[in-house]
Amino acid sequence: NTSEDYLRILQHIPTKRAAAYMRVSNPVNSSKLSLVEKGICEDIQCKSEELVIQKPGLYLIYCHLNFHFPNCSNSPTDLKIELLVNDKVSKQTLSTWCASETCQEKTFKTLFQLHLTHLNVKDRISVTLNHPKFLNEISLPNENVLGVLMYSDEM
Repeated sequence: NTSEDYLRILQHIPTKRAAAYMRVSNPVNSSKLSLVEKGICEDIQCKSEELVIQKPGLYLIYCHLNFHFPNCSNSPTDLKIELLVNDKVSKQTLSTWCASETCQEKTFKTLFQLHLTHLNVKDRISVTLNHPKFLNEISLPNENVLGVLMYSDEM
């Protein structure tokens, strides 16, 4: 399980910088994905749907999500991931999944998003999906993660 390998590596690296690494799951009462099972939360406040920055600096935000399409469809499906900073879209990824003639009963897709940006104290980071029902929480639940690493504290 690569997600758990990354978590183990991050837990054993002594860091003097802010870092968060959280598993995400389907939203409960909003469009934002829920953050579950606290992995790492150093100098970043980890809430149920967002990460709150405690130190200003240049941060690398990343999101790794797996999708599962239980049934083949003849029409294309657009998957959109939005990384939000203070509830505004800071980066988005759009991927169109199209069924082919050789489509099997179940199909999987992985999307990975990276974003390097300056963040200030109290900036809030979250992620939304346009089709959260396709998030694969059954066979790969630990592989769906949102992470934030402070890259530099200099301007």
